[in-house]
Amino acid sequence: MDWKGGKKVLLRWMRFNSVGVIGAVIHLSSLAVLAHGLGMNYLPATALAIDAAVLHNFIWHQNWTWKDRPVATLREVGKRLVTFHMSNGLTSVVGNLLIMKLLVGYLHMPVLPASGTAILICALVNFLLSDRIVFRNELGKIPDRVTD
Repeated sequence: MDWKGGKKVLLRWMRFNSVGVIGAVIHLSSLAVLAHGLGMNYLPATALAIDAAVLHNFIWHQNWTWKDRPVATLREVGKRLVTFHMSNGLTSVVGNLLIMKLLVGYLHMPVLPASGTAILICALVNFLLSDRIVFRNELGKIPDRVTD
């Protein structure tokens, strides 16, 4: 990869993580309300908190991170949302639940720091899934440009 290509990937990675930081705040806030405020078990609370963050992240990735890879119809946006949920959402839910079970259930780590750790671990996989599967263009090609 040349410098220009690397710079584009770096910019997209920075955007992805900017969205992810806000998504993590939504995730952790939702988890705190559900687990601590409402007394819900940490595992279903984690799943619901992840879904709130996944929906937030999809909207921002569609309109900012991968803005240069638009789709033409609302149906295509819907297909992307389903693919995003099935890839990033599933990776986040399964990854977070397994990591949470390990960190909280077995190692007795507090819920919120454990969840933050799980989010970080899943971020790289989610970026790759988004870039290569969810937000590819209809021909499966990845465009050369990243726009503001």
